[in-house]
Amino acid sequence: MFASLSPEKTDLGKMDAESLWHPLVQHKPFSQKPPKCMARGVGCHVTDTNGVEYFDGISGLWCVNVGYGRQELAEVAYEQMVDLAYFPLTMSHEPGIRLAHKLLELLGYEGKVFFSTSGSEANETAFKIARQYHAQTAPAGSGPRYKIISRYRGYHGHTMGALSATAQAERKLKYEPLVPGFFHVSPPYHYRLGNGQPEDVYNAACLQELEQTILYEGAESIAAVIVEPIISGGGVIVPPEGYLRGVRDICDRTGILLIYDEVVNGFGRTGKMFGHQHWGVEPDIISFAKGLTSGYMPLSATVVKQFIFEAFLDDPGSDSHFRHVTTYGGTPVCTAVSLRSIEILERENLCEQAAEMGDYLLGKLQRLLEHPNVGDVRGKGLLLGVELVKDKVSKEPLAGDAVASVTKYCMGKQVIIGRNTNTIPGFTNVLILAPPLVMNRDEADRLADTLHEAIFALPGS
Repeated sequence: MFASLSPEKTDLGKMDAESLWHPLVQHKPFSQKPPKCMARGVGCHVTDTNGVEYFDGISGLWCVNVGYGRQELAEVAYEQMVDLAYFPLTMSHEPGIRLAHKLLELLGYEGKVFFSTSGSEANETAFKIARQYHAQTAPAGSGPRYKIISRYRGYHGHTMGALSATAQAERKLKYEPLVPGFFHVSPPYHYRLGNGQPEDVYNAACLQELEQTILYEGAESIAAVIVEPIISGGGVIVPPEGYLRGVRDICDRTGILLIYDEVVNGFGRTGKMFGHQHWGVEPDIISFAKGLTSGYMPLSATVVKQFIFEAFLDDPGSDSHFRHVTTYGGTPVCTAVSLRSIEILERENLCEQAAEMGDYLLGKLQRLLEHPNVGDVRGKGLLLGVELVKDKVSKEPLAGDAVASVTKYCMGKQVIIGRNTNTIPGFTNVLILAPPLVMNRDEADRLADTLHEAIFALPGS
């Protein structure tokens, strides 16, 4: 029997246990203690149904970039719902047109924008575009260019194609076999894989591995390489200087398309509007989600440069058009909200604020390096990682239960932080901080101080 829905007396915990399937967690403990149920949010804070307020140091799922409780976003959504709540982009509507134009303006190049609803969908769209582009531009008699190369530890989504590109063993567990044609190379993870080499030497080795993989697989069979400029959920891995330029050069030499997954990196998260702008290296295709609407509506985008789109142009009746559609991709409401969210980012200089607060927070976190279990502190803007180790010399990852004790301690202090769970077996040891870009200095102090207390509360500290 379902719990009563009576507004006078509602046991939400019981209803939750009876009906809701939560991601990424085991549900047995919920029979004794249900998950926290959030009721409202303002700025960087959310409040649960018991009236307890929490500082959200992970922006929901890396996405509430402009902060909670933005009334003007609610008003924009309401006004658009009244005028035109839904219409598919098989035809057109003004908010979709204006948002596509705005994204290209921000990127600074000609191209086209295809809207979907999630980051996974945006990447699935990118893969299909890349394969079809090559099918329609390849010399007569050549074989298909269908393979996709990604990096180990990278995350690109949960749908079967995007999961195939995701090189995290725990994400794939019990879902294989996946889509054929996906291959992986090492990430530019100097802290853990550099083996004492200078960063530039290690960088060259990473690029050589990519080039060798392309050689062994055959460049003529590879459609695209996909990378997050900064690997996010895989442990906040910032590439060495010259890495993205090297990947770009390899793709150019081999005729392979370069895809940037900016689902997490985008819209101010790293201290610039887009993560790749730190290195000034443009992709051929780019995927957006999360910060695109600051989490206020489900929306994603796949942006391609104009030369790719032109390969799809032909007379009516040809089969060169993109045979891909999504019911809710780019609805008037979602695109209207996105436009206003971007306006807020620009109006309040939140990219610059993220850079400033990120530098400040990173500086405060550096003091954690004095702790024997803190191996590395890294990141850009308000995308930061703290890697916990059992031993600084061997860099053996700290045990999972000890890492979990840190996040639990913070939660007890009403501070929510993240962790790279369900990624690499035995290597879920990176704490992740990605607060809303509206965070002020006092809130940054609270976040850093709480994390400091939590880590120094570890056994043996």
